[in-house]
Amino acid sequence: MNLEELTIQSASSGLRRRDFSSTELTRYYLQNIGEKNSSLNAYLDIYAEEALETAGRVDRMIKDGESLPDLAGIPLAVKDNIVCAGKKTTAGSKILGNFISPFEATVIRRLKNNGAVILGKTNLDEFAMGSSTENSAFGPTKNPHDYTRVAGGSSGGSAAAVAADMCLGALGSDTGGSIRQPSSFCGIVGFKPTYGAISRHGLIAMASSLDQIGPMAKSVEDIWMIFSSIAGKDEFDATSSRNYITPKMNPDKEFSLKNLRVGVPREYFTGGLEKGVEEIIKKSVKKLEKAGTEIKEVSLPNLKYALATYYIITPAEISANMARFDGIRYGLRNKHARSLREIYEFSRHEGLGSEVKRRILLGTYILSAGYYDAYYLKAQKMRQLIRQDFKKIFEEVDLIAGPTTPSPAFKIGEKTDDPLKMYLEDIYTVSVNLAGLPAISLPADKLEKENKKLPVGLQLIGNWFKEENLLSFGKLIEKEISL
Repeated sequence: MNLEELTIQSASSGLRRRDFSSTELTRYYLQNIGEKNSSLNAYLDIYAEEALETAGRVDRMIKDGESLPDLAGIPLAVKDNIVCAGKKTTAGSKILGNFISPFEATVIRRLKNNGAVILGKTNLDEFAMGSSTENSAFGPTKNPHDYTRVAGGSSGGSAAAVAADMCLGALGSDTGGSIRQPSSFCGIVGFKPTYGAISRHGLIAMASSLDQIGPMAKSVEDIWMIFSSIAGKDEFDATSSRNYITPKMNPDKEFSLKNLRVGVPREYFTGGLEKGVEEIIKKSVKKLEKAGTEIKEVSLPNLKYALATYYIITPAEISANMARFDGIRYGLRNKHARSLREIYEFSRHEGLGSEVKRRILLGTYILSAGYYDAYYLKAQKMRQLIRQDFKKIFEEVDLIAGPTTPSPAFKIGEKTDDPLKMYLEDIYTVSVNLAGLPAISLPADKLEKENKKLPVGLQLIGNWFKEENLLSFGKLIEKEISL
């Protein structure tokens, strides 16, 4: 079997048939990392020894005829803002350059319990603040389809690693589109579950009411395998849903595109969307209509306020979450400081990048006396109106479809001097996080630019905790729109 063509599903079947061993599979991906990472900068840390040890244990289980969990022997990558016990977790920042985590994130524990092989940690925008991975203290990740372009962000390292065949799947985190946007740029599948479906215990918080861990892979089926292994309530995370039952893939349950109702918001096509991307999205929707899907034009009247709402709530939560990074308990510290003020000033001035500082200052201003009611309180009210818009639409349709991003991957350095242009990259994704909905980005087609074919993603948004419907229909849509 050609290892380059493997998915998680086919690799799992191949391991059980003994077509290859987990050790062989792991060595293949470690070799790819060794050959490609110096160019792509997708990984920040590689766990070669531990990965081979895990693969060896799985091989012995197969040899002894033991029952295997779903992800047994499958090589995966993890975004470097999710902690692994005894391993360095930097969050893409100098301030945590030498931080060793004393505990394990719930998702990591669940991956290991399911036999997954953790290959290493992937690059990201510093503290997940960015849309291009250019804010990483360790340099940008490059797009495997064009090394002059960004891989997206903030989970750019995970997206590039999957797209460049440096792992079979990966974990990312999504606060305003940080899984879906890089997945669209890199031509893979990226899934943000309903808020509360996956534990955030062990995820370094950016904006706690918006952050959500999710999987990235080559197919919807692969996404489902990772998701079902890590989802569910967790005693360490009070925001994880106590009543949520993780859906398992049920091949006997009938799903048909002829029974599907898809809403397409008219506001998605009112400006700002690149013409080529618009054509690809409309072509994909047309394919669904020809397959028997009912397509209905819907409206998100408050969508125009989503980006402003997001960039008030997010910095406010960032300013609170970043207070712990003070150089006292962990992180970069000036050992020669003569006062507490000097410790703080050194740690933050030397340890944090410009985008992180910008958001801390903005968030502190928003939460300050006299401005809390004027900005933060109004933003929270608007957040509820956006949520109500989605609720109304889901009374009429099963899924919402539209673009993941307004354009394909842009050039490295193209938008770094204009934060507003960078923020606009999330125009189609932030509303999903504000509402806490599940959404997935699927590769729709490619757009040619400068003799390079760049991926374009179709975003599907589902109803709260209806992951089974979203992923089951997503699997059918993936097949229908594929080239």
